[in-house]
Amino acid sequence: MSSVLDQRSAPPAGAPRPAPPRRRTRLLALPEARWAFAASVLFLLALPVHLLNGPAWLWGTLFAATYVTGGWEPGRQGVKALKDRTLDVDLLMVVAALGAAAIGQVLDGALLIVIFAGSGALEAVATARTADSVRGLLDLAPTTASRLLPDGTEETVDTGRLAVGDTVLVRPGERIGADGRVVDGASEVDQATITGEPLPVTRRSGDEVFAGTVNGTGALRVLVGRDPSDSVIARIVKMVEDASATKAPTQLFIEKIEQRYSIAMVIATLAVFAVPLAFGDTLSSALLRAMTFMIVASPCAVVLSTMPPLLSAIANAGRHGVLAKSAVVMERLGEVDTVALDKTGTLTEGTPHVTDIRPLPGSGLGKDELLALAASAEHPSEHPLARAVVTAARERELPLADAAGFASTPGQGISATVDGRRIVVGAPDRPADGDTAHRPHQEVVAGLEAAGRTAVVVLRDGIPVGVLGIADRLRPDAAATVAALTRLTGRTPVLLTGDNARAAERLAAEVGITDVRPGLLPQDKVAAVEEWQARGRKVLVVGDGVNDAPALAAAHCGIAMGRAGSDLALETADAVVVRDELAAVPSVVRLSRTARRLVLQNLAIAGAFITVLVAWDLIGTLPLPLGVAGHEGSTVIVGLNGLRLLRAAAWPRPTEDTV
Repeated sequence: MSSVLDQRSAPPAGAPRPAPPRRRTRLLALPEARWAFAASVLFLLALPVHLLNGPAWLWGTLFAATYVTGGWEPGRQGVKALKDRTLDVDLLMVVAALGAAAIGQVLDGALLIVIFAGSGALEAVATARTADSVRGLLDLAPTTASRLLPDGTEETVDTGRLAVGDTVLVRPGERIGADGRVVDGASEVDQATITGEPLPVTRRSGDEVFAGTVNGTGALRVLVGRDPSDSVIARIVKMVEDASATKAPTQLFIEKIEQRYSIAMVIATLAVFAVPLAFGDTLSSALLRAMTFMIVASPCAVVLSTMPPLLSAIANAGRHGVLAKSAVVMERLGEVDTVALDKTGTLTEGTPHVTDIRPLPGSGLGKDELLALAASAEHPSEHPLARAVVTAARERELPLADAAGFASTPGQGISATVDGRRIVVGAPDRPADGDTAHRPHQEVVAGLEAAGRTAVVVLRDGIPVGVLGIADRLRPDAAATVAALTRLTGRTPVLLTGDNARAAERLAAEVGITDVRPGLLPQDKVAAVEEWQARGRKVLVVGDGVNDAPALAAAHCGIAMGRAGSDLALETADAVVVRDELAAVPSVVRLSRTARRLVLQNLAIAGAFITVLVAWDLIGTLPLPLGVAGHEGSTVIVGLNGLRLLRAAAWPRPTEDTV
């Protein structure tokens, strides 16, 4: 029998479920963002004055202020790095900007300052937002719990003080304070934050429950089985933090490249200045050659080689409902070769719908009459299955009768009097179903369950008159998305879900997925992702719930479905599908691959210009105006090439097969 069957109660009508407050660091609360914002404003004020030949004292003052505000933070970090006997590229850019200003190229230097101040601010914001999301997850678990004492009394204690072996009382509508097992009582528990299951599950004596999940209408006594610091929700927090920390090796590799480049640039500039002096050149001539070298070797074009294509792709994706959180994310999306998909809320819409209406022979009811009868009885209920039945009746514009004497029994169903008849809507294993005279409906129930549906029996005056099949609805574009991702990566996506095996396998068969991994907790999803990545794969995880957050963080790239996604999933994911269009996932991957091709083109163009100009300056005598023209020309070329992705036509259509 499907585990989704015994899910018939919910928190009392009108009682809001507790939700963790959303904590967000304000953008300008970060010092890096404030300095970058100030530098950008000052640069934009100075630019028109300089280009229109305004007063030199005015644009000079504004540019100087740009240097100070934008260069303060990277300069301070660079000096701090020098104390540790390292030299990073941020300090090099500040020196290059000052060198450009020293020979009159104030605008070039200011542009460098603004670019690098902005990138530092973006990195600080991303780090702060990740920390906010992890702290917000801790709010899912309650701060206090009702601990039962040996003498039968109870006391309210901090959940952090609970110990293994304690017994806690969980009242209707409360969040469970610790991982453990039910020792008394029965209720439905909403475990979506942990397992991703779309509907509450029945929990009785002996069943396991998790901290942070929401109790239904029944009272539970739970024997604490884990220390609060080792609960599933606490381990999710730890996994998100650990997954973020695994990015450090890549960051260390980048820092090594920066270090070598910085040292090489300093040595080369000093050599360009010192060698001519040693061979009798004048001080002014040697200085001019060194400053020209610094200008033409400046990585402005290299920086713009990367950012315009990626930022243009980000803007284009944003217009089509996909928010990529950084240029690094947009670049990584194009590298993925393995895709892991969540089920509930990702491949499906995340809400139950009536899929089958089966009146029983001899009931005298048609499909509409059966649905209207069940909806009339269910109308007072707030349970997700009840809402699905009522919604289906309203979609058919069926009239609903008034219900009297409504009652709900956890794990069994609801009952009410409709038009003088006692109507019961509940799970097939209701005690009343034991009468052998009513066996015919069991065959219908078995067929629906075999198809992955949740079967709900409707009884009139104790006799079954029909069965309703309820299931989460597959997204219309799910199959096409799976096929598109298969073409892109060369591998069929994998389904990672906390739902039961039968429902997962049925849905996978509908969309063309062959590798199904059901019944997974968050740590199991992370283990699967880490297993693939240990074999050298670049994994993209697509999910929507708190239970998906650790896998989203551990993956090479993570995409969250935005409309119903949890705060943590939205914050942890690298990209968010705001409009909840699943087909946008393969489209943004294709767009990323196009952007990466443009980046490579731009790097080749920038590298060619820098190589030619540097060689000219070292071998011959490169006039400063020509050096500046070549430097700026390469910058313009790569910038315009990158902006091509701003065009609406650059967004890949869902039917495109090109990779």
